[in-house]
Amino acid sequence: MHFDILVPSHITDESTIYGMGKRYLETKGQQGQSLSAQQCNYCHQEVASQEMEKSISEKGFYIIEMQGCDQTI
Repeated sequence: MHFDILVPSHITDESTIYGMGKRYLETKGQQGQSLSAQQCNYCHQEVASQEMEKSISEKGFYIIEMQGCDQTI
């Protein structure tokens, strides 16, 4: 699975951000999968949409799904 975790700029703690990714993986039935920032290029620099802002307000993060995210066990 390839996805990006969008967080507010004041959240910089890597373990906090990885925890958000793990929460997302649990929603996909993929708990226990390893997370990596190997391919992270900080490629998403845009103004947050209303959907993104709502998710960040409610959950603290927003997931940008890229590859394989529609698959569940």
